[in-house]
Amino acid sequence: MFFTITNANHMERRDFLKNTLAGVAAFGSFSYARGGISEVLGKNAPSNKVKIGLIGCRNQGWSNLKTFLEYPEAECVSLCDIDDEWLNQRAADLEKMTGKKPKQLVKDWRKVIDNKEVDVVIIGTPDHWHCLPLIAACEAGKDAYVEKPLANTIEECDLMVKATRKYNRIVQVGQWQRSDPHWDEAAAYVQSGQLGRIRTVKVWAYQTSKWTLPVVPDSNPPAGVDYDMWLGPAPKRNYNQNRFHYNFRFFWDYAGGLTADWGVHLLDYALKGMNVGLPSHVYGAGG
Repeated sequence: MFFTITNANHMERRDFLKNTLAGVAAFGSFSYARGGISEVLGKNAPSNKVKIGLIGCRNQGWSNLKTFLEYPEAECVSLCDIDDEWLNQRAADLEKMTGKKPKQLVKDWRKVIDNKEVDVVIIGTPDHWHCLPLIAACEAGKDAYVEKPLANTIEECDLMVKATRKYNRIVQVGQWQRSDPHWDEAAAYVQSGQLGRIRTVKVWAYQTSKWTLPVVPDSNPPAGVDYDMWLGPAPKRNYNQNRFHYNFRFFWDYAGGLTADWGVHLLDYALKGMNVGLPSHVYGAGG
């Protein structure tokens, strides 16, 4: 379950957030938005469609969008990705799936937020790019589905929750098992007492093929990639193919390894199944 994750200086991200979100830290306490799709519908009448903008098109964001589009009330009007290859590929995929080309293709997520036609944003970016787009979306009056984990630091999570409450938005985090009934059935069975007293719960994520990454030299970013935008609030460093796309999750600069990648799912449901609150202490081990 545990990976050796490259060390990095987190101060750059904190400074970036402090300077960019100075006003956000002063948010008061507000109630969460309550409601569903009916509260989003109608903003762009007479179409009565939920207009979606996807930020981060390659993998999980695209999977989320496809699920959204299973509902006839949903329509994708904007795609955003820093990689032209995937941006164009997903635009073609979307046209093949729906018969419509997206109206907007951009590499800068802020243009999705500024798009008045967009009601809902799906944030499928690497983890270090969850906080700022989510807060900007809330401020712009847009609802959001943001991938897990919510963010990389408690400070970022606090800002995101405050923005959700202040602007009274509907925001869901990609803890997908929370919407899957068989997980609830398993938790209910545990809580029924039929297993007796449970003293220990362990979770595993079997991904042994990803224990190590080979060392490769830095290089120029691929053509069509806006690497500076990809880095965003992360520490500046040269492009390396083994830190990019899927592999971002194994480096502290951008994520938290497998614990934040799959632990965020499995530990969440272990806690729910045991009907307990937050832990009093944690420790990590490797080897």
